[in-house]
Amino acid sequence: MKKIIAIAFLSILALSGCSLLGEVHSSLEYADNATEYVNTVKGFANELPALAQDAVTNTEARQSLEKELQQLQTEIEEFNAIEPPQIAETIHEKIVASNQQLSDGIELYLNNIEKGQIDPKALEESEIMQTIDQITSLSEQIEKIGNE
Repeated sequence: MKKIIAIAFLSILALSGCSLLGEVHSSLEYADNATEYVNTVKGFANELPALAQDAVTNTEARQSLEKELQQLQTEIEEFNAIEPPQIAETIHEKIVASNQQLSDGIELYLNNIEKGQIDPKALEESEIMQTIDQITSLSEQIEKIGNE
């Protein structure tokens, strides 16, 4: 009888350990994905002012700007579709909310490009850049998830 209880206890302990390891792995994977996404957004923010400036006078640069904006929208959709681990749900919700603002700003700017209204100064002061700042400010919280 003692053997059966001991085996049952060890089995329960082993199964809960596997669950814990799975949660840790999931948290690390999410932190890696989120960090990669934030770095993509940061890189985009660094390139965007120069792309917009060039797009004013250069058709090729305008097409490149449109392509970059559309690519970022795709990145946003892909990140939003990630299923976060329980520990990262709050941060994921914050990023998704910011992503919605970012996507709306991108859509507005793409519409302006279509109309031939490319204003680099307006872009720098736009919701796009402000929202990117919000997203990148979450880097520290994402890093904590990977360290927990």
